Amino acid sequence: MADKNLLTLFNNLTKEWQAKKLDQTGRLLEQLKVPLTTIKFLPTDSPASKQELTIAREILEIGAQYSAYTKDIPSFERYFAQLKCYYFDFKDQIPESAFKYQLLGLNLLSLLAQNRVADFHTELELLSVKELQNNIYISHPISLEQWLMEGSYNKVFISKDEVPAPTYTPFIEILLNTIREEIANCIETAYETISLNETARMLYFKNGNELNLFIVKRGWKVDQPSQSLVFVSKDDKAKQLNAAEIPAEMLTLRAIDYAKELEMIH
Repeated sequence: MADKNLLTLFNNLTKEWQAKKLDQTGRLLEQLKVPLTTIKFLPTDSPASKQELTIAREILEIGAQYSAYTKDIPSFERYFAQLKCYYFDFKDQIPESAFKYQLLGLNLLSLLAQNRVADFHTELELLSVKELQNNIYISHPISLEQWLMEGSYNKVFISKDEVPAPTYTPFIEILLNTIREEIANCIETAYETISLNETARMLYFKNGNELNLFIVKRGWKVDQPSQSLVFVSKDDKAKQLNAAEIPAEMLTLRAIDYAKELEMIH
C-alpha cells in the first residue's frame, strides 16, 4: 500500500483540483514534493508498486495542468520531464493515463510558445504516425506550427476558440502575445503613422480596451484628433541619436581635461 500521508495529500489534491481551487492546489503540490521522493521506481508487478506509480503519475499530471493554468512554463517543464518516464518507460507496468495525449500535446504547445521549433520536432519523433495524424491533442499543435511557418496568423488566433482542452488556452495566449509583439515591432518599423482601427485589425484585437492596454505597454503615442498612432521617423531617430552623442562626447573631453590637470598637480 502507498504511504498514508501520501494517500491523504493525494486525495485532498484531487478534490481541490477538481474544484479548480488553484491556491489550495498549489499549496498541496508543494507539500507533495517530499512524499513523491519516497516512491520506489523499480520494475515490479506487485499491486502496491503499481498503485504508488499510478498515484505519482496522477500527482505529476495535476502539477503539469496546474502549471499550464497559471502560465508557469518552467514549472510545467519540470512536471512534464518527470511524466515522460511514466508515459514511455513505465507504459507496460501501469494502465495508460487518460491525460497522456493531452499533456503530450500541451508540451508541444509550450515549446511553440517559446519558439523552440527544433525541440518541437524532436518531441514529434517520439510519437507514431498514427498518433501524429489522428490524435486531436497532437494534431492541434502540429497545425499551429504549420500556420506559423506559413505566416497564417489569423488561423492561429482563431484556434484560441477551438482548443482541444481548457489547459491549452493559457499557453496559446502566451503564443499569441509573442506573435503580437513581433507584429508590433514590424508596425513600428514600417509606419510613421497608422490608424487605431488598422492597428487593432493587424494585431487581432477584438475591442478597444485590449488595444489601449497594449498601446500603454508599448509606450506608443496616440494622436487623438486623427485617432492614429504616431511613431518616430527614421530621420527623427537619427537626430535623437546624434543629440544623445553630443553630451557623451563633451563628458569624454572633460574627463580628459581633468586627467591632464591631475597629472599636472602630481
